[in-house]
Amino acid sequence: MGDSSLFEIKKVIIPVAGLGTRFLPLSLVVSKEFFPLVDKPIIQYVIEEVKNSGIKEIVFVVSPKQKMLMSYLKKSPELEKLLIKRKKDKQLAELKSFEMLFEGLDISFVTQKQPLGDGHAILQASKLVTNEAMAVSFGDDVIDSPIPALEQLINIFKTTNAPVMALKSLPKEVIGAYGNVAVEKISSNLYKIKKIIEKPSPDQIQSNLVIVGKYVLTPEVFNYLKKAKPSEKGEIILGEVFDAMLNDGMPLYGYEVKGEWLECGDKLKWLKSFMYLALKDPVFGEDLKKYLKSIK
Repeated sequence: MGDSSLFEIKKVIIPVAGLGTRFLPLSLVVSKEFFPLVDKPIIQYVIEEVKNSGIKEIVFVVSPKQKMLMSYLKKSPELEKLLIKRKKDKQLAELKSFEMLFEGLDISFVTQKQPLGDGHAILQASKLVTNEAMAVSFGDDVIDSPIPALEQLINIFKTTNAPVMALKSLPKEVIGAYGNVAVEKISSNLYKIKKIIEKPSPDQIQSNLVIVGKYVLTPEVFNYLKKAKPSEKGEIILGEVFDAMLNDGMPLYGYEVKGEWLECGDKLKWLKSFMYLALKDPVFGEDLKKYLKSIK
């Protein structure tokens, strides 16, 4: 496969330019990736997974109006001084711990001027990711797992040296809302992708596996994204680009990642994910369980 350094994953693209229309009216004032899961915003879980997977460089794809993320990533020296002055040791420790998350990370931003699809969002990062494999992690999928989901995909990629997408199995009755895959099983949890069917009708469902918003991609993907024809809605869709690659005989793999998939793509999924993590939380979990039992 040539130079093995091409297959070392140093960068991750995190698209956060979506409009969040499923979360109106809250998304008018709070970007979707800042909705809380217990006492941290969704995006913090995504960044923690990146760092715990050994990735050092993050390219955020943001919308022109996205200011909240930049503020979030800055240090807060004024607040730190105030906490010291008021002897708020616990809160100071929490702030320091939070700021340490960003140490050792090289963070940059590219702008997606219009919401023209997930593939278009990734394409905007191409000028900062040249001729190298990269990870992609969308801002509304969290996997609760001892081994970070991106690390799981990177480990598989070392074997495949071809794009790998995260998969999860779901009940047949809900698969129509997702990207479904036709697969050939290779080994435990690892599949060769044969076809991708976006939001299939019941008779189109190929397996119980759907695509999660986490990938390891090779540079060829950018070439296909550049050539991709927009859909009827004017969007460049990643799933359609993958299908074009498959049609050209390029190998694509899927790995059913281990861990609990906490979706945050709509209000109900986000609330369920919030409750899952809240009830598991070492600080709040037991009290919340007692409280839920007390509600009539």
